[in-house]
Amino acid sequence: MSIWQPVYIGVGSNLDDPGAQVRFAVSRLEALAASRVVCVSPLYGSRAFGPIAQPDYVNAVVGALTQLDSHKLLADLLALEGSLGRPARHQKWGPRVIDLDLLIYGRERSCSGFLELPHPGMAARNFVLFPLADIAPDLHVPGLGRVAELAARVSRENIWPL
Repeated sequence: MSIWQPVYIGVGSNLDDPGAQVRFAVSRLEALAASRVVCVSPLYGSRAFGPIAQPDYVNAVVGALTQLDSHKLLADLLALEGSLGRPARHQKWGPRVIDLDLLIYGRERSCSGFLELPHPGMAARNFVLFPLADIAPDLHVPGLGRVAELAARVSRENIWPL
């Protein structure tokens, strides 16, 4: 039996009733093999990130435990995205019905073509850090620092609690 690892997954949507999409994705995360959802942040609204004009997002972060290794968990998250209507080929920073990002996997630091941990750019993204701070303010993000300290460094502009 594998050791349980704490993981944090970002969930976002800006199409087809984004709040409902996020809540449904969380319910599907609860059914992942060898994994248990432990906590879910409140939902946040945020302005779309990137150069493409699109609707606002709804974001949350899920805290879970898993016995899957990080590559298998990421593969399962990508498969879940596909089953929820996200095409495998999609526009970077474009609109999406669902987005599942593996933010943190235990203390793992990885930089492969397939998987980067912690998730690249998370330290600068308020739509990740504020929901994460709601459920794990004292969590130490490998190589980056404590979540509450990271969240204190980003702007509250263009994000709001729902």
